[in-house]
Amino acid sequence: MTVSSDQDFSGDPDLPLPPDSGMGLFGDAPALATAPVPAQGPYRVLARKYRPTTLDDLIGQDSTVRILRNAFALGRVAHAFMLTGVRGVGKTTTARIIARALNCVGPDGKGGPTADPCGVCANCVAILADRHPDVLEMDAASRTGVDDVREIIEATRFRPMQGRMKVFIIDEVHMLSRNAFNALLKTLEEPPAQVTFVFATTELRKVPVTVLSRCQRFDLRRVPQAELAAHFGRIAHAEGADCTPDALALIARAADGSVRDGLSLLDQAIAQGGAEADGGPIGAERVADMLGLADRGRVFDLLEAVLSGQPDRALTITDEAHARGADLGVMLGDLLELIHTVSRLKAVPALRQAADLPEAERERGGALADRLSVPVLGRTWQMLLKGLSEVEMAADRRQAAEMVLIRLCYVADLPPPGDLVRRLTEGGAAVSAGPAARGGAPDGGPGAMAGGPGPSATGLVAAGRPGGGQVMAHGGLRMVANGGVRLADPAAEPVVELAAESVADTAPEPTDAPAAEPVPEDDTPPALTTWRAVVAFVSGRDAMLHGHLRHSTHLVAFAPPRIDIRVQRAGLPGLARRLETLLRRETGQEWEVRSSTEDGQPTLAEQGAEIIQFQRASAESHPLVRAIFARFPDAVLGAVTDHSLDDYGLPPEEAASVTLAPDLEFAPLDAELVDEDDLDAGDER
Repeated sequence: MTVSSDQDFSGDPDLPLPPDSGMGLFGDAPALATAPVPAQGPYRVLARKYRPTTLDDLIGQDSTVRILRNAFALGRVAHAFMLTGVRGVGKTTTARIIARALNCVGPDGKGGPTADPCGVCANCVAILADRHPDVLEMDAASRTGVDDVREIIEATRFRPMQGRMKVFIIDEVHMLSRNAFNALLKTLEEPPAQVTFVFATTELRKVPVTVLSRCQRFDLRRVPQAELAAHFGRIAHAEGADCTPDALALIARAADGSVRDGLSLLDQAIAQGGAEADGGPIGAERVADMLGLADRGRVFDLLEAVLSGQPDRALTITDEAHARGADLGVMLGDLLELIHTVSRLKAVPALRQAADLPEAERERGGALADRLSVPVLGRTWQMLLKGLSEVEMAADRRQAAEMVLIRLCYVADLPPPGDLVRRLTEGGAAVSAGPAARGGAPDGGPGAMAGGPGPSATGLVAAGRPGGGQVMAHGGLRMVANGGVRLADPAAEPVVELAAESVADTAPEPTDAPAAEPVPEDDTPPALTTWRAVVAFVSGRDAMLHGHLRHSTHLVAFAPPRIDIRVQRAGLPGLARRLETLLRRETGQEWEVRSSTEDGQPTLAEQGAEIIQFQRASAESHPLVRAIFARFPDAVLGAVTDHSLDDYGLPPEEAASVTLAPDLEFAPLDAELVDEDDLDAGDER
């Protein structure tokens, strides 16, 4: 064999090199060339380097792993999978594991589908390297059209080239267009025997139900913080980094259940720790500084300063946090989370022995839970929640956050709503028993209760319910005593609301009255004996007509089946004819509705407004309301509600339809009520 002199065999490892004679071509020994140092490959981030390759490597997905293992063991593997969950929990990774499990042939090349792929066969190696011809991945976020789906449908017609199954992995499948989903339906329902679809999405609600019904769905859950911290600790140890448990807990909490997000943060923390000169362990302070978070202990200090009413100390803590680069809006979020933790510790004391709770939260959080009451925690939660929305909308986040903290310090010394209700209720009863109640709250009345809030403590809401129960709301919270509550907007002006039934000293209804028997349903239309009954009858049948009957119609004469009305100029055209047609159709009677030019009675809306004004005047003179005004001068009287009135703000018509005796006279409005025992005693005398 003739070999040309210009051929170079130095790179062929199969050809032996000629022996070294020690002499060069020109008499000198050639200098030995140093072997080039191979260039170091690009760094692989931890999220890629430690990506799970088997089902055993998946953490926090025990249910999914168990179902998949049993499906492969029983030979009941579905032809389409839908993997859903938040970002970074392993949806695409699980899809690739399923593809390897379907195509693995084992080290000897004779294996079948298995839940434990070998990782050494040609199919496993090719799938791990993302170069298998039968495992096709498509990003639906960038390829959303029908043409892209048609390519997949065409590819399903051909048999696999190398593996056992063709596996189509479509990531972010919810981004496909509606036409693309429709084009995929038929193939997805009856795919060829050698085709498997694996879909992954973070927005399951955007996937059509017709697609979901054709897939086997797996919900990949958020990984618990304790499991994430342990996983990050193992990876940090494998990377030769030393992280404290508190630092790992901070990273796990910031990951919010996402393994990929947590590994990215761990990668950053390891890089930060490696640059330190002392080479010590990566502590929680470094991680908090990296994440832009305030130290957990400083958050506890801030909460204690706020709840103890120390704005100077609270602002000093925020100044230090801002100087370190912490976002005060994030710090308010930490306060909100801490309030939730303290509330849980108060509601479930057994959590204080939970191993997954940090030591600081177990000790200091438990101490706060013992000191704080549920109303105070609820009030702080509501104010922080509202303050966070203000921070997001404010032009300067720091200023908005500091104003929220100042408000929290201001309300720290205010009594809880329950205590306020108790004080005002007891004080109100004492005032109403004496003559000084008619002239206002004296110095010894409820307006000067020892230990009570000062005149500047505004934001109180008082409401009444049937039976005389009062309601107090303070700082955006609601507190009920013997009834319900109507709560005013805490951001608006302070409002005092008192129901009319709590104003009138009515006798309580007997509680031993027999319950009314249920009346059997009857299709017979109700008897329309009053004008108000006619208007109420129309309300459920013609909303527009009902509105004009209530606000722009004056009753002139009512003698069923004839009605005379006067409609205002701005009223509904053809109202009388429209009302007559409706009554005839719904009742089956020959009603006659005529238009009149006489003034008639006021409209139902005008009558209701007049009664409301009368009850408002009565509410303003009530002793409890006067006591509240004496304690809170800036408060204003809001809406007055009388639950005995009907939907039109009028008293029941039965009381008005009773025939009165000729010699019966009405008592004056300011007359005192007399018990029945006193009447009986007077008759005996």
